[in-house]
This record gives sequence, C-alpha cells and structure tokens, in this order.
Amino acid sequence: MSASASAHPAPDTFVRRHLGPSEAEQAEMLKELGYASLDAFIDATVPDNIRLRRPLALPAAQSEQEALAAFRAEMNANDVRRSFIGMGYYDTHVPAVIQRNILENPGWYTAYTPYQAEIAQGRLEALLNYQTVVSDLTGLPIANASLLDEGTAAAEAVTMVHGIVGKDGRDTFLIAKDCHPQTIEVVTARAEARGVDVKVVDVAKMKPNKKTAGVLLQYPNTTGQVEDYRALCEAVHAAGGLVIVATDLLALTLLQPPGEWGADVAVGNSQRFGVPYGFGGPHAAFFATKDDYKRQIPGRIIGVSRDATGRAALRMALQTREQHIRREKATSNVCTAQVLLSVMAGMYAVWHGPDGLKRIANRVHYFAELFAAGVRKLGMEPVAGIFFDTVTVPVGGNLRKIVKAAGKLGINLRVVDKKHLGVSMGENTKVADISDLLTAFNLGQPHGLDLDTLGKSVDARYDERVRRTSDFLTHPTFSKYHSETEMLRYMRKLESRDLSLTHSMIPLGSCTMKLNASAEMYPVTWREVGGIHPFAPAEQTLGYQSMFVRLEKALAEVTGFAAVSLQPNAGSQGEYAGLLVIRAYHRARGQGHRNICLIPQSAHGTNPASAVMAGMQVVVCGTDANGNIDVADLRAKAEQHSQNLAALMVTYPSTHGVFEESIKDICAIIHEHGGQVYLDGANMNAMVGLSRPGDIGADVCHLNLHKTFCIPHGGGGPGMGPIGVVAHLAPYLPGHGVVGLEPKETRIGAVSAAPWGSASILPISMMYIDMMGGEGLTEATKVAILNANYIAEKLKGHYEVLYRGKNGHVAHECILDTRPLKQSAGIEVEDIAKRLMDYGFHAPTVSFPVAGTLMVEPTESESKAELDRFIEALIAIREEIRDIERGVLSREDNPLVHAPHTQDVVVSDSWARGYSRERAAYPLPWVRERKFWPSVSRIESAFGDRNLVCSCPPIEEYAQA
Repeated sequence: MSASASAHPAPDTFVRRHLGPSEAEQAEMLKELGYASLDAFIDATVPDNIRLRRPLALPAAQSEQEALAAFRAEMNANDVRRSFIGMGYYDTHVPAVIQRNILENPGWYTAYTPYQAEIAQGRLEALLNYQTVVSDLTGLPIANASLLDEGTAAAEAVTMVHGIVGKDGRDTFLIAKDCHPQTIEVVTARAEARGVDVKVVDVAKMKPNKKTAGVLLQYPNTTGQVEDYRALCEAVHAAGGLVIVATDLLALTLLQPPGEWGADVAVGNSQRFGVPYGFGGPHAAFFATKDDYKRQIPGRIIGVSRDATGRAALRMALQTREQHIRREKATSNVCTAQVLLSVMAGMYAVWHGPDGLKRIANRVHYFAELFAAGVRKLGMEPVAGIFFDTVTVPVGGNLRKIVKAAGKLGINLRVVDKKHLGVSMGENTKVADISDLLTAFNLGQPHGLDLDTLGKSVDARYDERVRRTSDFLTHPTFSKYHSETEMLRYMRKLESRDLSLTHSMIPLGSCTMKLNASAEMYPVTWREVGGIHPFAPAEQTLGYQSMFVRLEKALAEVTGFAAVSLQPNAGSQGEYAGLLVIRAYHRARGQGHRNICLIPQSAHGTNPASAVMAGMQVVVCGTDANGNIDVADLRAKAEQHSQNLAALMVTYPSTHGVFEESIKDICAIIHEHGGQVYLDGANMNAMVGLSRPGDIGADVCHLNLHKTFCIPHGGGGPGMGPIGVVAHLAPYLPGHGVVGLEPKETRIGAVSAAPWGSASILPISMMYIDMMGGEGLTEATKVAILNANYIAEKLKGHYEVLYRGKNGHVAHECILDTRPLKQSAGIEVEDIAKRLMDYGFHAPTVSFPVAGTLMVEPTESESKAELDRFIEALIAIREEIRDIERGVLSREDNPLVHAPHTQDVVVSDSWARGYSRERAAYPLPWVRERKFWPSVSRIESAFGDRNLVCSCPPIEEYAQA
C-alpha cells in the first residue's frame, strides 16, 4: 500500500517567509480598513480598467531547496575557464575577510543610500576611503563615490567636458582608437544623443583645434601599451579643450598618474581591486577630476563636515542627487551608484595598503614580462613598447591554431584582430599559467623553456619616463589594518555605525526597501556565477544564457511586453535606454524631428534628466489638486506639440502614491498624436500580478530590479534597470558589438560596458521569481498595498495623507503632510526625520515628491508588529509636537530640534535641556530593547560644502572645526 500524499507534505514555502503579516494579521489589518477579505480590499483600491484578470503565466513556486538545486544545475552549464582577455576586466582575488564580512553581510548589503548621514557614518567612511584611493592613484584631487561602469563613466566625462567647454561651436570630441571597444561604443551612443560629434582616430593623428571640446585616451591602452601623452595634453589645452583618461588603478601604483602629466579627468573600473568578474558586474567605476570642476562632476561625493557638537562628520556633498533637484537642467541622470562594490574596492586597498598593492602590481607586471620573454624565445616579437599587464602578440596565420590550443588547456585569449592575440595578466596568474600560455603559443606543443632561468633575466622595472615616484595612500587608514583581527574590528566598527534592514524597517517611499532573502543571495558568490569574464565565448556561458532567457520571459510576462533587454545596469540607464529606443523608432520611420518629451510635474527627478540625456526637449505637464496628471493640460500640450511629440514619461502608480484612473486615456492621447509612452517602473511593486504596463498602453517600461525584484540596495547600489518594450520597438533594443550583438541598423548600440549589464546579480531576481511563482508575486503586491493603507489608516488624526485614490485608498506608499507643523510648532520635516533615529528607524523619503512631506512605503515583507512599532513612533513624535504646540516644550529646546541624540550627548556631565535624558534616548519602552545609537549629532551640511574635503583628511584638523 502506497503512502498517502498527506504523509509527505510539500517543502516549506518561501512565499510565507517573504510576506511579513500572517494571514491572521492580515485579517486584523483588513478589519481596521473595513474589509472582509484581501481581494475585496484590492478590488476597492486598484481601478477595474487596469486589472489583469488572469493569473501570471509563470512556473509554480519552488521551495528554497528546490530553487537553489535547480539554479545550481543551470549554472553548472557555464564553463569557467582561465581568462586572459583583459579589456578592463581582470582575474582578481576577493580577500575572504572582505567577501564574508561585506559582500555576504546583510549589515552592508541591505543599507540604503546615505541620505540620512547620522545613521550612515560607517558606509560614508568606507566611501571616503574609496574616494581617497581613486584621488591618490589618479593624481587628481576630487573623486566621486563611484559610477556604474567604465564605459558609462567615460560617457559621463564626455558630457561633463562638453558642458564645460562645449561653447562657441566646440562640439567635436576625439576618442583614441586604442580605447577599449566597449567604451568607444557606449560613449559614441551617448554623445550622438547629446549632439556631440565624436571622431575615433589614431592618437598619432589627433590634431586638436578650436572646435575640439576634448579627447578621450586609454592609459595603458587596450592593447597594453603605455604611451607618453604629455605633448598631446599640451596641444589639447592650447586649443582650449580638456583631456579625459580611462585608466587602471592597479597600474597606477607603478605608473605615473594621469593627473601628473596633464589629464583633467580620469575614469575607469575598480574591478580588479577585489571584485569578481561577475560576467560584467557589478563593478564600481571611478571618476576623478580637478578641483575646478567639482561642481560639474556627476554622481555622489562624500565630504567631511561637522555635527551640532562640532565633531567631524561625513555626509554627501554638493550636487548629490542633483538630477532630482535640477530635473531637465541636470548635467547627469545618474542615480544608482555601485556603493557595495566601491566599499569592497576601498577595503581591498585598506587590507593591502600601498606596499601590498605595489607587490600585487609588480607580480602582475613580472608575469607579463615573463610571458613576453617567452614568446620571443618562441620566435614571436610582441608589439613594441612599454606595457603593464597586457602583451599583444602578432601571430600571423597561426591565430586560430593558437586559440584552439589555448582552448584545450582551458584558457581564453583575446582576439585583437585577424593577426594579433592579446594576453592580460591578473592577480591570480601563476607560473603554471605562463607555461600553459607558452604551450598554446607554441601551437599546443611543449615549449621547452626553463621559466625559472628565463625569469631571472626579466627586468620588470619601469624607466623614469613612466615610473611613479609620488607617494599614495599615506593616510593611516591604509597602514593600520593588515592583520585580520584589526581588519575585522575596523569593518565591524563601521558596520555598527550604519542602520540597515538588519535593525528595523526602512520605510522609504519610491525606493522599495524589500527583503533580500538569503537564498536569493547565495548564488552571487558561486564560482560559476562570478568567475566568468564578460567577453568569454558564448559556448562557455550556456548557464547564463539559459537564465537570461528565463528572466526575460518572466519579466515580459509580468509587464505585458514583447521583449526585454537586461543590459541597462541602473534605473537611470533603463530610462536613458528606453528613450533612445523611442528616438530610434521615430528616426527609422522618417520622423527624427520628434523630440518633445512630456513629463508631469509629479515625475521622478531622473525622468527629465534622462530625457535631456537622450537628446529630447522637456515640456512639463501640470497636476491637479489631488496630485493626478491634469488630463486637460496634457491633452492641450500633446495637441500643441503634435508634430514633434516623441514621448510621455509617466510613473505608475503615480509618484504621489495613487492609481490614477485616467492612465489609459492618457496613453491614448499620446498615441493619437504619434508619441510613445514611457512608463517608469519604479512603483511596479504595486502592479505585479494585478496590472501590466503593456496592457494599459505603455510602450516602454524600465524595471528597478533593486526595488521590486529584490536586488539589495547595498547602501546606494548595485542596481539593474532592464527595459521591456512592445513588439514594434523590439528591433531597437541595445546591441553590443564586442560579443556579436552587432548594432544592426535599427539597434541603439550599447548603453552599458558589459552586454548584460551587472549579470552576476540577476540571479537574485531570478531566484525571487522562482521561489515566489506567479501566485506568490501577486500575493506580495496585494500585501504591499495592504501594509501601506494600514499605516495611512492608523495615522489618521495625527498626520494627513496628502493624496488618495479610489475609495480614499493609497497604492503601495503614502505621503504624510507635515507642512502645517512648521506654523503650529516650528517643526520642519527634517526634525521628524532625525527624531525617528532616536526610535531606531530610518526616515521615510523626505520632501519628495512634495517639499515638506514624508513618503512612506513599508513593502510586503514587514510584519504587523514592525508596522505597529513604526506607527507608534510616528504618533509619539506627533505627541511631542503637540507638547510644543501646548507650550509644554519650547520651540527652541525640544527633542525634535536637537535630534538625533548620540550616546555621548546623553551621558555627558552637561545636560541643560528642557526635557529628560530618558525622553531623549528612550522615548518608548521597546526602544530600550533595540536601541540604535546614531554615531554623530545632526550634521551641518552647509559647512562641509563651504569647506569641501572629499578624501581622508587628518581628522584632528576637522574635529576642532
């Protein structure tokens, strides 16, 4: 007799682990809202005309064990080989102390962008370390806290330089032919959209003139040569242009830095500072420039300021998040950075110090010289010149034979052209690798060379023309932590200064700080995922290709689109790519004059910035008193610009946190006038399984995988921003020439340096979808909406919810109006944000999209108990404000204006405030059990902007400021 099915229950389901409130808790919350069931509540919240009335066509949910086993089997199809391809990506060793304690540590990867600096001092210090590394090694004084990849960093540099000097007809940019090909492709696409005339030429033929805005050089170049660019820099400067240099941080430990020989900007990729290949990413790009251009530099800068007690404190400086403020006047649309990876790279430099980095660089260079000496013995003369890690060898008609022989030895080489092969050494290169390489270059026959003897004849020293003589990384941070005990304590100290999802809910509206489940994160560090070069042959990446197909199919089903591109490696890049696709579509139909992009006032700040990056002209549409798009105004502007209308950019649900019932009509108006609808998918967490952008009229949509699909924020990055498109736009999706996705006549070309963006973090989203299934994804959306409405309901009478939709409900987030409190009690929204730190919470989104408000998004993964704690904290803060209104507390001396309260302040012998220490530190009983102490008092940002310091300073100098 066979055992019954009931005797063998299904494995533990992931869905119930992902959702915070249990079914019983959901019932309690629904009762508060007046609904008998979750479905009845959703029916009353989401407009009927946008609803998806069938289940998502996705495979059934798998348990953690099942999903991990299946994904392991899929990734086992990848063939992980020794890659000597180079081109900006090199084999490196991830120090175990960094992998285990940062990359695999939720205390680091679940934190948010450090806009609330008082509870992010650890991450800010780690980023300041990274900026110091970049500034010291490049020889330029100002560095940002990372960009997305080398190609897009170079494109940002071209845009910045053109903005600085591109006046009076200076619209020509010269790019050296020997830059990395993926960089050339990304820069060319971006420059063309901005109207910059790019010319790719041999360095020897560069003749800068009065029309030249600047030049882009590679140092060392893509074939490995170290060129002397001093004379060219002088010529460019004499003509009034600027010089951008794409470079290599490890090489700069030995080679004279660009800032010392004339570069105005240096960009590159910090991947080889302890970050795996990851089939293209994520990796932190760097960007450094002269002090003159500190207010034009894109991205985030970490600077030193002071707090309310006069102590040194760190925060983001200058134009940080300027695209949200300046909108269509922004000089960049960069939002997501690569913070987690820049932290890793900075810690790699801390771990090794300057001497350790030089030892690694010398070893890499030695093996390049040893290989070059070996191929000379075999009768081949490498391309002449000075090199660091890359040797280019003319092989005549033997190219295919050598590549085949290398393949049999498990080695990938770079095919430079039909007659040249490139070999790039990495940190993990060994003598045995050199022997195998020489065997391959000997057509698979034993090379017969004594490498020990040959090595003794190798002179790996550089001469005075290119040798670095200046010191770097002289700050004590880079010499104190070389034992594992000290390194562990240093990283733990920094981690303890940051509030992350390991402490409490991070209720940020628009940013969707979801659970990053451990099972989703496991595959990231598998060798089969992280150990593959982005330009490895396709037959070695079958596991990745299988996952790409599955993920694209799943995202297409979720969004209702015909095709998906995974290449954009941030939401901002997704916006930019989507608009380029629309632009290409119009051009292909002979309507290239269409350049008007309508954008509602309520849109994300990156939207207008992205439109400008894509060469469009922004026309702003109004919103009505309820925060919805003013349909009459939109219709009028669509009619006014009918002949030139390219697109509408719209966020749905709206940035105001409601489902606008007119969305289908809005899309129809745009289509009526020949435009395309770009839907910003930042709020997809309120749509998955309930509604699909492609069904309601959108033509393009980008998805923030670091929001809805569980890739962690990592303190401000990594992210991914793939785009979905309708069928008629599919031919225009990004290509990538390096791997054979040739930019066809219709394709827009590459928007990221790697063909599939930050490929190694895509498994996180794939695992999430595999473990949730269609039913689970839909359930998650419903609970996300329930949680937001529960908060809004429980705060009635304390804070007004600014915008509501159908039946008085919000979507997955709500905006609390705190503006009246300034009049009644002198309390600003920032005071509430800082006081929440004393209760152990990160603030909701402050003053976006409406100044003086808080936008709250709890996500589906927060339990009812955590929601109730957050609600109780906000109500308690409102009571403190009422005490001010009643005169019990003074406007000038109260817990809000002095917040946050550090441990130092609370235990100080001096306490002369008009409220107790207990009220300051433990405003509610449960705070004692889970107290998080901010490490600094409220920070004075203006001081830091007036006295900009963005690399590791002698702290003593600023402690007295």
